[in-house]
Amino acid sequence: MNRIVGLETEYGCLTTDPSGPPSAVGRVRNWIFDRARYGLPDMHQRDWDEPAGNGGFLFNGGRAYVDMGHLEYCTPECLSLIDILRYDRAGDAILQQAVKDLRLTDQVSFIRNNIDHYSGATFGCHENYLVRRSAPLTESNVLALLGFLTLRQLYVGAGRVGATPGAELRGDMARPGQESQFQISQRADYINNDLFEWVQFNRAIINTRDEPLADARKYRRLHLLHGDTSVLPATLLLKIGTTSLVLDLLELDHMPRVVLSDAVMSFRGMSHQPDGPWLVPLADGRCADAVDLLAQFEEAARAEFKGRDAETDIVLEVWRQTLSALASNPEALVGKVDWITKRWLFQQFVEKEKIPWIDPWLRAQDLEFHHIDPARSLGLALARTPPQWELTLADILEATRQPPGNTRAQLRSHIMHQLKNHSIRYFVDWEIIDAEGINSLNLLNPFEAMPQSVESWCRQLNNAKP
Repeated sequence: MNRIVGLETEYGCLTTDPSGPPSAVGRVRNWIFDRARYGLPDMHQRDWDEPAGNGGFLFNGGRAYVDMGHLEYCTPECLSLIDILRYDRAGDAILQQAVKDLRLTDQVSFIRNNIDHYSGATFGCHENYLVRRSAPLTESNVLALLGFLTLRQLYVGAGRVGATPGAELRGDMARPGQESQFQISQRADYINNDLFEWVQFNRAIINTRDEPLADARKYRRLHLLHGDTSVLPATLLLKIGTTSLVLDLLELDHMPRVVLSDAVMSFRGMSHQPDGPWLVPLADGRCADAVDLLAQFEEAARAEFKGRDAETDIVLEVWRQTLSALASNPEALVGKVDWITKRWLFQQFVEKEKIPWIDPWLRAQDLEFHHIDPARSLGLALARTPPQWELTLADILEATRQPPGNTRAQLRSHIMHQLKNHSIRYFVDWEIIDAEGINSLNLLNPFEAMPQSVESWCRQLNNAKP
């Protein structure tokens, strides 16, 4: 990739404990940081809802904390698709180990999904992409980016049983589609704006908060709220890889001129039409096929970037194959695209068991599709991952403790290992580290990965008196 990328995953928690998920989530969070097992806990309050001890940074460069009752895991800054996959799965592995060590296997399950079928609540998977400050954010480019982010659900949606009428109707004069037994996207019913600054209650496709967590003179951070949490590796890598390539096009000012009439309504409407046709209204009054519009982005990226490196060529080829299958034979994507795989599996289940799509049993199976344990996950059992993106268990376990070697995450991890040996008070954040009695250390370049550049600060730390 040509940029730093990171993911934030809010895990669903199922438990038979009468005290409910908060107790289980708190115990797992405490296990992660007990005796610096995987990282260092926050010693200071970070925000009004993040008191000291609510979470902390991990030695793998990421972060774990409790957010509105959910255990949230953030990957470290990653510069390759295979690292994004490794560190995303590392979060699952840490939680699995916690549940096992705490002897909660029969009581607690964590799942990678985005909805509570019974309360109607939603929880997110946020994507973060570093964008150069020089990127031409013209009206036409931003509208084209909105178009892509709306349409890409055809290969990045996680799929869900049923709908959430309360959220679906909020602010709308009419339903975006017929009563749905199955949707493409888990988040579509909850998205109310195309662009907005805040992240709750008025969720937008693009969060416009300008918080780069890096040198603000050079970078922005594109923060996306509308994406589903991916189960299948191919879905995750398509999501991150194609979005990164479209941002490459934006930075070159070579975006296709694709402008939707209403991105939010198109996002919801498409989600409610798993059988298609996926026709979306354009700003000029025409209707166009969503797959054809996505092909314009793929063709532009191919023309600009084919041959740039092996990773790019793999993404371009998988992207082309995926769009071709969507247009002619979606079932060819079973094992590769989450929503298509889930729907194919559940259609067989419904026919075999002779149950309606509204049966609670099916919603329970929906959750099992997203289970983090590969031995239980219905989704991972069907995964067909391109060979270049295959991971071993050893790859994932290494990523639970070791940071990527080519981003700022390595610096943060290096410093944290120094801090754990001192009783001095500290404050760790993505782009700054403080220790009592020492000048702040700014980590403003997320591409900087050489520990030697912070050795002077570490010497001051070693000489500091507690």
